[in-house]
Amino acid sequence: MTSQLNITVAGAGYVGFTLAAILAEKNIVRVLDIDHDKVRRINSNKSAIEDTGINEFLLSKKIEMTATIDQKESLSHADYVIIATPTNYDPSSNSFDTKSVEDIIKSTVQINPKCSIAIKSTVPIGFTAKIKEQYPDQIIFFSPEFLREGSALNDNLNPSRIIVGCFSEQAKVFADLLLDATSKQNAPVLFMGSSEAEAVKLFSNTYLAMRVAYFNEIDSFTIIKNMNAENIINGICLDERIGNFYNNPSFGYGGYCLPKDTKQLLANYEDIPQNLIQAVVEANNTRKAFIAEEILKKNPTCVGIFRLTMKKDSDNFRFSAINEIIDVLSQKKIKMKIFEPTLSKKIYMGIEVCSNLSSFKNDCDLVVANRNSDDLNDIQHKIFTRDLFDEN
Repeated sequence: MTSQLNITVAGAGYVGFTLAAILAEKNIVRVLDIDHDKVRRINSNKSAIEDTGINEFLLSKKIEMTATIDQKESLSHADYVIIATPTNYDPSSNSFDTKSVEDIIKSTVQINPKCSIAIKSTVPIGFTAKIKEQYPDQIIFFSPEFLREGSALNDNLNPSRIIVGCFSEQAKVFADLLLDATSKQNAPVLFMGSSEAEAVKLFSNTYLAMRVAYFNEIDSFTIIKNMNAENIINGICLDERIGNFYNNPSFGYGGYCLPKDTKQLLANYEDIPQNLIQAVVEANNTRKAFIAEEILKKNPTCVGIFRLTMKKDSDNFRFSAINEIIDVLSQKKIKMKIFEPTLSKKIYMGIEVCSNLSSFKNDCDLVVANRNSDDLNDIQHKIFTRDLFDEN
């Protein structure tokens, strides 16, 4: 059990906000973010994200959490600064854009050089070691997160493991801090070097992407060969070595993490011999192109895009596989309409966004859904989906 600490979490996305929420039960937590709307919602005891159970958690727990856009206010008294800002993949540099992480570290060193800095943002392998060379007197370490969009709170409360890329006393206190905030007090805790911890994150996500790509390629095979994909996948996954999980076909792996993490790992290989990592990246592009062609084969008059989000119970559609399928259909001059209730815009990617589900279903002769929904039960004859198991 750790004593109460002052903690600043930089970044109010899935990782940062859910982590801040569970830590705020027993600590004083400040959330630092540049989004004024998120700051306002947090200070009104409302969730900054769409996530299963998060609003109930905020209402049922006595938490001490505030939010601000002011760096000095949030960083000055922190014992720990946890960085959970986004690191998008930049194709021009073939690497993550770590500027937001570096900026927070620089500000923290200037404002509060005695605190410890924990990086939760996903970074290239070797990043933490290099940044520590710039600030040798500052305690800086990497601690990966393993969360799923839409269930980040539950994953933080019930972690598969806690990994800290450092052996210092501050790192051990941080691990205890995370463990103390969970509902799973026996979660495995591993300490290792910073580069090893960074590698765990990228290799873990690339394995998951590989698994998605594998079952998607089984599904592609069954479409062409006119076979039953569900029977084949069920038969494969009864082997306990393979397991009945993460096997539901989709339009391709997407969301914020898997596409960028696989590309970053591939870039980290540089001159190291490999075939598999390259194949994982390429397989996803092949799958999305294949799905687009299958849609075109149906000669639709108007294609309805049902939801842009990759997963149910999520409001995030950054890098969703459907975006690239929309691109292909647009290039072929296919008329489309989009139904996405989390989107306030009337136009997305040059396509009309419908707010009325009934009108959307009536206007489209083919409705494309990465994940099926009870809302579509009355038009199953119009649906194009590869969702076999009703799972994310």
